[in-house]
Amino acid sequence: MSSQNIESYDVILSGGLVIDGTNTKPYLADVGVRGDRVATIGDLSKATATHRENISGLAVSPGFIDSHTHDDNLLLRKPAMEPKISQGVTTVITGNCGISLAPLLHESPPPPLDLLDLGGSYAFSTFADYLQALQQSPPALNCACMLGHSTLRAAVMPNLERNATPEEIEKMRDLAREGMAAGAIGISTGTFYPPAAHATTEEIIQVCQPLTEHNGIYATHMRDEGDEIVAALNETFRIGKELDVPIVISHHKLMGKQNFGRSGETLAIISEAMKTQEISLDAYPYIAGSTILKKDRALLSAKTLLTWCKPFPEYTGRDLDDIAKERGKDRWDVVDELMPAGAIYFMMDEHDVQRIMSFPDTMIGSDGLPHDTHPHPRLWGTFPRVLGHYSRDLGLFPIETAVWKMTGLTASRFGLADRGVIQQDAFADLVVFDPATIADTATFEAPMTHSRGIHHVYVNGKKVWDADAHFTGEYAGRVLKRS
Repeated sequence: MSSQNIESYDVILSGGLVIDGTNTKPYLADVGVRGDRVATIGDLSKATATHRENISGLAVSPGFIDSHTHDDNLLLRKPAMEPKISQGVTTVITGNCGISLAPLLHESPPPPLDLLDLGGSYAFSTFADYLQALQQSPPALNCACMLGHSTLRAAVMPNLERNATPEEIEKMRDLAREGMAAGAIGISTGTFYPPAAHATTEEIIQVCQPLTEHNGIYATHMRDEGDEIVAALNETFRIGKELDVPIVISHHKLMGKQNFGRSGETLAIISEAMKTQEISLDAYPYIAGSTILKKDRALLSAKTLLTWCKPFPEYTGRDLDDIAKERGKDRWDVVDELMPAGAIYFMMDEHDVQRIMSFPDTMIGSDGLPHDTHPHPRLWGTFPRVLGHYSRDLGLFPIETAVWKMTGLTASRFGLADRGVIQQDAFADLVVFDPATIADTATFEAPMTHSRGIHHVYVNGKKVWDADAHFTGEYAGRVLKRS
């Protein structure tokens, strides 16, 4: 250790339990950071540092990577990114479910594109302009951004409730090519939603051709997550094969009581397909999902809560059945009066949620909607909930596996070089937390609260979140490209 006696670091995190993001057993060590990288892991008791944090009794892991977000606009509007850094997230993947903030100039985009909109947000005619805005005003954390197929449709097609013409497909493909060249890591689809419901499989394959040229990811909110999920999976596999690109199945789930328990069937199908092509999936740790208010979902859901409501803002946070009773209508008829609106739907089975999360290749993604007035608690609590409730309390998987599912696995699947691991020369995206107390506190009643047990968060070597539960003022994030 003689050479280390004179070593100097910007930051030393000393005495912590290192959970390094590789799904291997944790170990006690000091972590030395120099600049934006991890410089050394070992005994640094004799080294000097500008800032030394004694984290004995705590764990240090790579910062969590949120594999599925709708933070495209939040990164610009509220770059402190408090819902994410407060739970240890240091990188977000944006542009999911076919929805991205660019390339589209639009005053009032159609649902669900308005989930990203706060009025005048769709102001980028090219994806390059959007990425440039992020680079000029960096957020507190890193972002890796995808293009949304529904956004491409809205940019090109005057009427979305039909098939695209060959000319429109060519225009969308040109926009996709520009976006991929500018630094998009992939293209997402959301054929479940009205703007893309009329898109054929052939349209998607043709529009997404630039993925093949640029080594991009294909991520999808599939056409169906209920009765017809097997057909939707087969469509997804076909698109990935024809394009010869990696697939990410977004927020894998089974919707509706009649489909409870079918995750055994779908995971077996996915496992078999993985033998011949590159497939990943992500999930969130809740039995309720959240999106725009839709009649079919409201009818099937055991319980529906409104997250926002344009015609009646006072109904935000309320139960749909209670609203219907007050208005003297049934659930089906009242929905028309409330739209446009957002909703939380209780439509999943806890055993399916646990089986999907336990699946070896499942990453963790929050799928939170940051512009909802009363959001789903997953926006603020996803990652501590996995570590606290599912890993520690229920023993669903060991802590090193939980951390890997939200760090190393995600970085490798999305091609984020030198991220998601604590290794020499990896980027110093780090979170210090207490394994004994980490827990989500966000609830469906009070969804916007800080998690417990998060002590420090570093992005590219800079501390962005402190033990006193506050943002430090460091906007240390970067736009990440796929390697």
